[in-house]
Amino acid sequence: MEYACKMRVLPALFIAIAALPISCCEDFDTVAALANYGVNASNFATGGSRGSVAGSPAENDLATRDEHSGCKYACGTLSLLYHGNTAYPQSPAYHLEEAGYWSAVQAEVEPYCFFEPEDSVAVAVTVLLSRLTQCPFAVKSGGHAAFANASNIEGGITINMAKMNRVELSEDASVAKVGPGNTWYDVYTALEDRNLTVIGGRVADIGVGGLTLGGGVSFFSGLYGWACDNVKNYQVVTAQGTILDVNYDSHFDDLYYALRGGGNNFGIVTRFDLYTYPQGMMWGGSRVYPINETDAILNALVNFAYDAPSDPDAALIVAFAYAEQLGGYLIAADLEYAKPEANPPIFDAFQNASYISDTTKVVSLPDLTLEFNSSNPGGLRETYWTATCQVDLDLLHYMVAEYQTQTNTILDVAGLGPSFVLQTITTDELKYMTRNGGNALGLSEEEGPLLLLNIAFWWDSSADDERVLQACKNIVDNTLAYAAARGLAKEYLYMNYASQYQSVVPSYGAANHAKLVEVARKYDPSGVFQRLQPGYFKLDGAPTAGSP
Repeated sequence: MEYACKMRVLPALFIAIAALPISCCEDFDTVAALANYGVNASNFATGGSRGSVAGSPAENDLATRDEHSGCKYACGTLSLLYHGNTAYPQSPAYHLEEAGYWSAVQAEVEPYCFFEPEDSVAVAVTVLLSRLTQCPFAVKSGGHAAFANASNIEGGITINMAKMNRVELSEDASVAKVGPGNTWYDVYTALEDRNLTVIGGRVADIGVGGLTLGGGVSFFSGLYGWACDNVKNYQVVTAQGTILDVNYDSHFDDLYYALRGGGNNFGIVTRFDLYTYPQGMMWGGSRVYPINETDAILNALVNFAYDAPSDPDAALIVAFAYAEQLGGYLIAADLEYAKPEANPPIFDAFQNASYISDTTKVVSLPDLTLEFNSSNPGGLRETYWTATCQVDLDLLHYMVAEYQTQTNTILDVAGLGPSFVLQTITTDELKYMTRNGGNALGLSEEEGPLLLLNIAFWWDSSADDERVLQACKNIVDNTLAYAAARGLAKEYLYMNYASQYQSVVPSYGAANHAKLVEVARKYDPSGVFQRLQPGYFKLDGAPTAGSP
């Protein structure tokens, strides 16, 4: 094989790797697994058990030798195996990789190398090299997470899936096979000529991988549910480097369940097979209202939450924001309709309120996601926080007032862009969560409709990090305390909106959490995706302990 031929010219590298200690807590031969892919790593392991994981004695021995030894050899091997797909610090390619993150907080993280695989085999080889050398890794799809180390890793291997960006239709066009390196704009554009779509993100440059694995709210969720409930099949690289097709009808139905909202805890998804749906032109855009329309807009939001099942073509986002250049606090309502029909009756209340500006129009889905990009600028310091509650008008008024109170304490922060975003999880969306055995989120139709909160702040300087993060935490804590006192608080945290201080997976409920832990132990008994891939939301709690 090609890999084996390349490996014959690397004896010095392998002799050096042979000095690295290997141990393991499962009966797994990493060297043999690499050999199955044509990678001759027979000189890697010379003592202890093979295939160690982070946190083991082998890792501690390696750290005393040289904290970068494992990553040096892992990245070096990838560089020699896959010419031109590895980038090192100070190189132009490395700087381009850093610039590919939405949040400046993520872009500050410096991996030992970036690696761009072109197929699932290269991903499997990377996972196995990580196990062998103890070099930790992260996986980047679109790079749209807000906090550090979510899809980047200090001193490790960041696997950028950008080259895995194919979009292919099945013969009957009922399924789109989508690589994780795509953005949603890429996917929607590829399907547009066929008047088809899939259930995915609403912002053009968000990646397929993270959004889908975390749940995935869509413009069309009222019609079809969330993104995670519209995946027919996942192609997954496991901790053992095997490549599985995982679906409800496979032998891996428990893993299929876990991937529907369980994040990056079970493997690396190298292809999402997504159900397609007919979709042509639609109607949508944003209306901006003065803050004195708060009562009207909040009443309209509550009514929409209960009326949405009567017209599932409709989707709604309401955001409160502060813009000094526009005179202070404002309200924006993003109104979307799956048909090319302007101002459908379900949005009458938003039409009747006095608005300042209006971009709604008949538009294509790709173009609408580009419009959403303008309200999600990149290159700034970002934080997201979330909470879920029952829909209640009094609670909404409290939440908006609390947002303004906390924001007022940090208005002197340079470059501050504070948004307080409200959405509903309708009973239709909750109903679809039971499809194909159900997802991992722990929500039920009987609980709905629900209110989903996204606090989204950006700012310029790291010197202001603590103040901004604390203000956001105060909003969440005070909101949940107020809601809990009235029996309106929910445990569930939406992964794609959560901060690094929030414990997402345990919020799915004790039974679901226990089942996810069981699935992880079954497919990853050594904890590769808990320890060697330490970033983002792990099974045991928040990415960052404590408070800002």
